[in-house]
Amino acid sequence: MSKIFERKLNELGVELTDNMKRQFDIYYEMLTEWNKVMNLTGITEYEEVNEKHFIDSLSIVKVIDMSKIDKIIDIGTGAGFPGMPLKIAFPHLKVTLLDSLNKRIKFLDAVIDELKLEEIETIHGRAEDYARKEQYRENYDLCVSRAVSNLSTLSEYCLPYVKKEGVFISYKSGDIEEELLKSKKAIQILGGRVEDVVKFSLPETDIHRSFVKIRKTSATKNKYPRKAGLPAKEPLS
Repeated sequence: MSKIFERKLNELGVELTDNMKRQFDIYYEMLTEWNKVMNLTGITEYEEVNEKHFIDSLSIVKVIDMSKIDKIIDIGTGAGFPGMPLKIAFPHLKVTLLDSLNKRIKFLDAVIDELKLEEIETIHGRAEDYARKEQYRENYDLCVSRAVSNLSTLSEYCLPYVKKEGVFISYKSGDIEEELLKSKKAIQILGGRVEDVVKFSLPETDIHRSFVKIRKTSATKNKYPRKAGLPAKEPLS
């Protein structure tokens, strides 16, 4: 692990054991190796992956105390961001990683196996389908997503997984005022309330990020999420 990565982790107040540092390096090596045969990330340079994937994923500590979280689900996890870095840095977490592409799930399974991680599962499927299953619905303290969908669509994917008084945190980039405004009704319909919006820049970069923290205040009605494809095609408004 590089000194730059360690310094930026210190700025976040995240401390890693030697084993965790080793796990991040193995994760990086596997990411770049598998990326040669499948499209996992457009970012492959070591410090850039540390910055734009690992640090970015862990920046959630700016809005929530991870020591108070037990169960977490990452919707549209892709190559494992933010769920995998969170599991490495906070091993007490019980983590579910969901993605609709099976090749990504195979990669994540290989990483989990190589890093000998426990209490972490992967799901190959669509968020709309698994949110209807009893063992997943309203079963998580925290739902996270770094997916690029608009906030109305993301809220319909994610809020059904969050238990009452739990939290959905969306990783967003740049200016989100208009998106926030457009999603207000959808969030309300789904049983949520915007509790906080935290804006920041990744350390020593001009990359602007926003966390939208949505508190689950009441149960999501059974008709949500709507059938697969509809939340993206016709966002609630």
